[in-house]
Amino acid sequence: MSSNKKYWKSVEELDKNSSIVEALKNNEFVEEIPTDEFLGNNDALSSSSTSRRDFLKYVGFSTAAATLAACEGPVNKSIPYVLQPEQIIPGVADYYATSVFDGFDFANLLIKTREGRPIKIDNNTIAGAKFSANARIHASILSLYDSMRLKEPKIEGKNSTWSAVDAKIKSSIADAAAKGGQVVLLTNTLASPSTEKLIAEFIGKNPNAKHVVYDAVSESEALDAFETVYGERALVDYDFSKASLIVSVGADFLRDWQGGGFDSGYAKGRIPKAGKMSRHFQLEANMTLSGAAADKRLPMSTANQKQALVHIYNIVTGSSVAVSLEDKFKAEVTKAAQQLKAAGSKGVLVSGIQDKNAQLLVLAINQVLASEAFSTSGVRQIRKGSNAKVAQLINDMKAGSVHTLMMSGVNPVYTLADSASFVEGLKKVKTSVAFSLKEDETALVSTIAAAVPHYLESWNDVSITKGTYGITQPAIRPLFTTKQFQDVLLSLNGLTGTFYDYIKANASTIIAGSSWNKVLHDGVYVGVIPAVSAGSADYSAAANALAKSKASQGLELVLYTKTGMGDGQQANNPWLQEFPDPITRVSWDNYVTVSNADAKKYELSNEIVANGGLNGSYATITTADGVKLENVPVIVQPGQAVGTIGLALGYGRKAALKEEMMVGLNAYSLYKGFNNVQSVTLAKAGGEHEFACVQGQKTLMGRGDIIKETSLEIFNTKDAKEWNEQPMVSLDHKLVEATKVDLWDSFDRSTGHHFNLSIDLNACTGCGACVIACHAENNVPVVGKSEVRRSRDMHWLRIDRYYSSESTFEGDNERKENIAGLSSSLSTFNEMEKAGDNPQVSFQPVMCQHCNHAPCETVCPVAATSHSRQGQNHMAYNRCVGTRYCANNCPYKVRRFNWFLYNKNSEFDYHMNDDLGRMVLNPDVNVRSRGVMEKCSMCIQMTQATILKAKREGRAIVDGEFQTACSNACSTGAMIFGDVNDKEAEVTKLAADERMYHLLEHVGTKPNVIYHVKVRNT
Repeated sequence: MSSNKKYWKSVEELDKNSSIVEALKNNEFVEEIPTDEFLGNNDALSSSSTSRRDFLKYVGFSTAAATLAACEGPVNKSIPYVLQPEQIIPGVADYYATSVFDGFDFANLLIKTREGRPIKIDNNTIAGAKFSANARIHASILSLYDSMRLKEPKIEGKNSTWSAVDAKIKSSIADAAAKGGQVVLLTNTLASPSTEKLIAEFIGKNPNAKHVVYDAVSESEALDAFETVYGERALVDYDFSKASLIVSVGADFLRDWQGGGFDSGYAKGRIPKAGKMSRHFQLEANMTLSGAAADKRLPMSTANQKQALVHIYNIVTGSSVAVSLEDKFKAEVTKAAQQLKAAGSKGVLVSGIQDKNAQLLVLAINQVLASEAFSTSGVRQIRKGSNAKVAQLINDMKAGSVHTLMMSGVNPVYTLADSASFVEGLKKVKTSVAFSLKEDETALVSTIAAAVPHYLESWNDVSITKGTYGITQPAIRPLFTTKQFQDVLLSLNGLTGTFYDYIKANASTIIAGSSWNKVLHDGVYVGVIPAVSAGSADYSAAANALAKSKASQGLELVLYTKTGMGDGQQANNPWLQEFPDPITRVSWDNYVTVSNADAKKYELSNEIVANGGLNGSYATITTADGVKLENVPVIVQPGQAVGTIGLALGYGRKAALKEEMMVGLNAYSLYKGFNNVQSVTLAKAGGEHEFACVQGQKTLMGRGDIIKETSLEIFNTKDAKEWNEQPMVSLDHKLVEATKVDLWDSFDRSTGHHFNLSIDLNACTGCGACVIACHAENNVPVVGKSEVRRSRDMHWLRIDRYYSSESTFEGDNERKENIAGLSSSLSTFNEMEKAGDNPQVSFQPVMCQHCNHAPCETVCPVAATSHSRQGQNHMAYNRCVGTRYCANNCPYKVRRFNWFLYNKNSEFDYHMNDDLGRMVLNPDVNVRSRGVMEKCSMCIQMTQATILKAKREGRAIVDGEFQTACSNACSTGAMIFGDVNDKEAEVTKLAADERMYHLLEHVGTKPNVIYHVKVRNT
């Protein structure tokens, strides 16, 4: 029987005369689709060149492309695809291969895009792509969406047009030619064959023009030495995987020394294979990533490092130059030199001393060794700056002989130590042009601020090492009215076409045997790798000159670049500001690092206060010529050489930054003569600084089961049960292995996929690329300095850093074992909280361990956290009511509670608070709200996408396809992810390795994250 019952959807339908009801019946879409806004101009539409990267402009939403792709909801006006672009599948990521060099950092990349907007950076792993992204390059995706970017060109501080800018530059160049003034192009190192050719053509057309290369952080001394010996301005591309013995004298090659990017090769030699691994000596002043990884570290001043280098030169080459090395260092330096000589071609020496004579000795020692790690084939072309030419330019400017100055990729008003002289000279330059991504310190005082696109909006080419070639291709159309420096040069040279056309034509002369489309697809091309022919130099004279160098009067300041901030280009990037320094674990600051002995001498201190935050003294640094840096926060740094202090460059910027990012002090003001070592005095200042430090504890206090360590000798000669001891518990009054006692029944996980993440402590250098990659992939919010200080940082992945309280971690364990009685226990453990003066260092990445017997799951009253058959611990955010029982019950402390709504909240004015910044958000991962618990998901969106892709293609998944953001970002191979149900998978073999252990195994949580015992070649 049919029903006559009538249903209504709203009270409006009960009104028979309602116009709304009638309109809805006749027209489902009441609001008119605004097609005229983007299809109304036939002329413009027919002449447009729509690419796959800006399809949203014509078939997407009606508002501006930048706001559109931010995926703001609700969408008020939208239209569906009429003809869907064949390259775009909604919900499926597209990847573009590219190679990037910004004057400081470089890498071969894959850019992940979703519906036309780049959202993440991955490493390009194709053959020939050897340089991986560091933390800064991973974070550069967010700099694309920086709301403080320069959005259009400006003349005399007022918004202008590109036609006006072009006309003014051409007029100025013509005027310079008529008046005999200089035209100078001041750029960073370009490493771009096409750009360098363009500049050469420009100089050919303008005989009064010249090109000056300026690197903010100079490697000029090493370049001068290499040029003297080999006749070419380049740097050696060391391959540490070929070295069994590494001696580093002041070179932090695991960070930014000579561009960095050496960690992958280094890690290959550090994993014990067939009973062998490389040995590493480090001589340095500051505690660095390289020093932390070393088997033997000697903290010493740069003055002593110079003497040590000459001493090593004497032993390796058989010379007898007189040295004045302090006795306390002589025995260890002699041992390192003798082992280096014995290693022969398997040995290598590197140095970061900014002295041409020191760099000449590096070349001499490696030549005598015939070092395999030192090769003059495929030299690095990523630093070419000349200190002398920059100094001459400033003199010419002050003399009034520079008529037109065009600057690209540089910010000398910020980065020059004597920037006042540069500004003084700039005032005498008739026309100055700053091609800049932002209206930075230099752009503000230039005649023209020329807005350039981000590298993800640009075409370019790069030759990072000689014989290799890479293409930088845009992954999105320019968001603003920007123009590349190269396109302006094309116009000035009277050439038609775009820089894309120019690169393509120029590439045909470089990529012999390949095609443009293939190189564009792959991102890289490897041609014939030419070797540079060696010349000669007076090494003996260099050794004598270096041996006569004098020690600093007073303290020795050693300037360096931090892993997060680098040279300061991305100071407005909140991911990098909140990134904890791997050594100090401090974010949102730079600071002076002082040894414990010097801290006592100058009455400087750090303390953890009642709210758990770290506080520190202030100090004033004064250079020998009277330059002062006042109220510098102090960190008492274990391992800092006595008589030295450290300070990071890249902070203290004010121009084109959000107020929250205006942190730290500008250490470039102390970078006199481009020398990273300065003679200074230190004085305590009043007040106390509040640090944002994510780790209060410094040592393990003898808890050797957290980071298990052994020596290579014990590893090779003892049974695994001795150096990878299994925790024991009592069962029926008998000791049994903790892993064999369970509180819960185990599920059958033998079918389907079951994921494990392997972390090798030998390969992890603490670089932090995984931390930033996790931020990008999983929409991790930035909370700011004050919240970090309250221990409310939201990082899903942290890298714990531990110091030994004795000289070694084994010494800590022995001291703990020798405790006798309560009073001895209290005093000993109190002392073991303090790091040693020259401690060993270990890094341990910690994320959710995805326990098979997870204690968080049993205490959640609403079942918001649960376990999957695939081994992942899930979070149902909609179920979470924020009891935080799970965080209390987690022994690993990896859960993060959302204290605030970080999205669209003016109190947290970072990238999630503006339309442009939200474009970086990954649509596959929701943005969590206030009051819920969040944590590492083992990137379930990535594993599920891999499963679905293979299912759609009707094939089995091959080993290596499963990835997480952190394993994808790890360039050292420390993190390996995969399916342990695949018996041939690498992670399955690692899970069965005798070095494998679980974190806090005795707790019985049975994690799916596994670690490998750290082996030291002591």
